[in-house]
Amino acid sequence: MRRLFDNVISVFVVVIVLFLLIPLPPFLLDVFFIINISLALIILLITMNIHEPLEFSIFPSLLLITTLFRLGLNVSSTRLILSNGGEAGQVIKVFGEFVIQGNVVIGVIIFLIIVLMQFIVITKGAERVAEVAARFTLDSMPGKQMAIDADLSSGLINEQEAKLRRYKVQREADFYGAMDGATKIVKGDAIMSIIITSINFIAGSIIGIVQSGMELSEVLSVYSIATIGDGLVSQLPALMISTATGMIVTRAVSEGSLNNDVIKQFLAQPQSLMIAGLILAVFAVFPGTPHVQLILIAAALLLVSRRVAHQMEALQKEKEALPAAQEAARKQAEAQQTEMDYYKDINNIYSLINVEPIEMEFGYSLIPLVDESRGGKLISRIVIFRRQYAQDMGFVVPSIRLRDASMLGTNQYVIKIKGEEVARGEILLDYYLALEPANPAGEIDGIETIEPAYGIPSRWILPENKEMAEIYGYTVIDPLSVMLTHLSETVKKHTYELLNRAETIQLVENLKRSAPQLVEEAFPGVVSYAMLEKILCNLLKEGIPIKDMGTIVETTVDALAITHDVDLITESVRAQLKRTITHRFCEDGRLSVITLDAEVEKKIVASLTKNEQGVYLALGPDLMQKLLSQLNEHIKKFSELSQKPILLTSHIIRIYLSRLLEQFYPDLTVLSFNEVITSVQIQALGNITLS
Repeated sequence: MRRLFDNVISVFVVVIVLFLLIPLPPFLLDVFFIINISLALIILLITMNIHEPLEFSIFPSLLLITTLFRLGLNVSSTRLILSNGGEAGQVIKVFGEFVIQGNVVIGVIIFLIIVLMQFIVITKGAERVAEVAARFTLDSMPGKQMAIDADLSSGLINEQEAKLRRYKVQREADFYGAMDGATKIVKGDAIMSIIITSINFIAGSIIGIVQSGMELSEVLSVYSIATIGDGLVSQLPALMISTATGMIVTRAVSEGSLNNDVIKQFLAQPQSLMIAGLILAVFAVFPGTPHVQLILIAAALLLVSRRVAHQMEALQKEKEALPAAQEAARKQAEAQQTEMDYYKDINNIYSLINVEPIEMEFGYSLIPLVDESRGGKLISRIVIFRRQYAQDMGFVVPSIRLRDASMLGTNQYVIKIKGEEVARGEILLDYYLALEPANPAGEIDGIETIEPAYGIPSRWILPENKEMAEIYGYTVIDPLSVMLTHLSETVKKHTYELLNRAETIQLVENLKRSAPQLVEEAFPGVVSYAMLEKILCNLLKEGIPIKDMGTIVETTVDALAITHDVDLITESVRAQLKRTITHRFCEDGRLSVITLDAEVEKKIVASLTKNEQGVYLALGPDLMQKLLSQLNEHIKKFSELSQKPILLTSHIIRIYLSRLLEQFYPDLTVLSFNEVITSVQIQALGNITLS
C-alpha cells in the first residue's frame, strides 16, 4: 500500500492515458469532472498564497498533467455525447442548462466569450510574460553568480550559503525555462477545447438527425446543452489553471502572498482611495446614474481611506517617538547595568576575542594624522603602500585597523599583529626627524632619539632648522613618514604571519585566470593548500616575492615527484626564482656578500642532524663562536656602506644556516649560489674561516 501511495502520480498519469481508450460510465465521468474542478481550484489558491514562484516549483509538470487530464475527460465525454444521445452525466447537463437557460444562442455566445477571453487575454499574456522572464533570468545568471562569488570572497557569506544561493539561482533559471515551454501547453489546450466543442455539436447534430431521426429543434436542444455543458466543464478549470499560470510568472517582485501584497499596497495609498470615493460621489449627482450604488461605494471608499490615514498617522508618530524612547531606555539601561551584568550575556564575551590581522593604536595628539576631515594623510599613504607592496611582493596586505587609545601617551603609537604588540614608537608632530650621518658637517640642536624603523640615532629638530640640518648631511623626515615607514617595515617583517589559508586560496584563484590548466592539474590532487601556504610563508619570511605564482606552483608539482619535505621544495622554488632573488638583493649588477671557507662548509654539512621534527644544525661551541664573531665583524662593513648584509653559501646548508643565524642577526640575508644568476658580479666583502 505504501509503495502504491509513493507512485500515485505515476498511476494517475497512466489512468489519464487510458481515458483516451476506455469508455467511462456517466457516474465516473462526473466524479472525475468534480476532481478536475477541485484540482484547478486548489492550484489557483496555492499560486495566490505562495511568496515566491520556487515554492511551487512543480507547477510546470503539474500544468502538463492537468492539461492531459482535462483532454482525457474531453475525449471520454465526447464519446458519451455522440454514442449516448447527448447524455454524458449530471455535471455536463447541469452546466449546460444553467448557462443556456432555454436560449441556445446566448449559451453559445457565453461559451465563446469564456474561451476567447482565456485564449486571447490570459493565456497569451501569461505566455509572453513567461518568455520574457525566462530570457531575463538566463541573461542575469552570470551577474548573479559573480555577485555570489564577490560576497564569498569578501567574507559576507560562507561557502554553505554560497552553495545555497547558487542552487537557488540555477533552480530559478530551470523553473522559468520550464514555464516558458509549459505556457505553450495552455495555449494548445484552449485551441483544442474549441475544436472538441465544434466536433461535439456538428457530429452530434448529424448523428441525431441521420441515425436517430430526431427533429432539428430537438437535436439543437439536446446536443447544444451537452456540447456547451461539456465545454464549460473543461473550460472552467482550464480558466483557473491559466489564471494560476499568469499569477505565478508575474510574482517576480512580490514580497508576500498575493492576498497580503494586494491589501498592503492598496491600503498604503489612502489618498488614492479618498480621491476615487470623491469622484464616485460626484458621478452620483448626475441624473440617470445609479445613485444608491454610487453613494454606497463612495462612502465605503471614503471611510476606509479615512481609517487607514488615521492609522498611518498614529504609526508615524510611534516611529518618531520610538528612537527617542529607545535612546532614553538605552541610557537608563547603561546607567543601571554594571560591567558584570553586561558580560553575563555570553554573546558580549565573544566580542572580546575578535582578532584583527593588523592594528595601529595612537595617542590623542596623533589623531590629526589619521582624520581625513582635518587633512590627515595616513590612510591615503597606507593605501599607496598596500598597492606598492602588492606589486613588489605579490601579496595583498590585509586592511589595517586604526584606532585611538587613551592608555597611550599623547605622542605614542603601537603596532599590533593578530592582537599582540610587535612595535612601538613616539613622534612629535611639530618637529622633523633628522637622521644623523656617519660624519656630520656640523651639530644641530634637537631632542635626541632613535629612529623607530631602523634604529638609527636621530634627533627631533624644529622646522626652522630643517634646511641647516640638510646642509650638515642629515636626512630630514616629516613625522607622518616616520610613522608610516615604521608601520610598513613592521608589516614587511611579519608578512609571513599574515598569510593564511583563505589568502592562499585567493592567490590560487587569481592564478587560475591566467593558467587554468596548471591550477586544475595541481589542486587539490597533487598540491594541498596547506603545503602551498607553508612554501609561500617560507618565501615571504626571507623577503622573497611570490608574484610569480605560476613558477612556484609548477616547481612545487615537479618537486613533489622527488620529495614531500617542504623545506627542500622551498629550496627548489627559490632556485627557479633566482632572477627575482638576484634583482632584489643586488645593486648596479653587483652583489656584495660574505662567503664561507670550504672547510667551514664541510664542518657545517657534517653538523646536519635529523630527528622526528626534521633536519637542523648542531654546531659545536667552538665553530659557533668563530662563525658568529667573524660574521659580526663583516656585518659592520655592510653598515658602513649602508647595505643589507648577505651571506652566500651552498644550497645544501642554506636554509638550515639561515634559521640558525636569524635569532642572532635578523637582518642577515642568506643566499645560495643556485639563487644568483651568472651575469651578476659577486664581490666578497669578507670570508669566514676556521682560523
